[in-house]
Amino acid sequence: MADWVDACDAGELGDGEALGVQVGGEAIALYRVDGAVYATEDRCSHGLASLSEGMLDGPTIECPLHFGCFDVRTGAPTAAPCSVPIRIFPAQERDGRILVAL
Repeated sequence: MADWVDACDAGELGDGEALGVQVGGEAIALYRVDGAVYATEDRCSHGLASLSEGMLDGPTIECPLHFGCFDVRTGAPTAAPCSVPIRIFPAQERDGRILVAL
């Protein structure tokens, strides 16, 4: 069973935004896409840049370092030079908070 951990106040993450947080000792990037909340590791698998500092376009996050992209829903790379998926985490909004399962 998932261990749900409080990540942040839901009001900190607007639609179409990314936010970097520390959850249970993990660097996590949170995203809100069309009202849904997603979470991935906050580290590009190609250049080790912080994905939460990248540009979110729909469900695609663009790495700010080399401009490779990932689908935040699946972690799959969607544009070169990225070729290795990133880790994803279940996320949910409950009682005005965003929770992540580690």
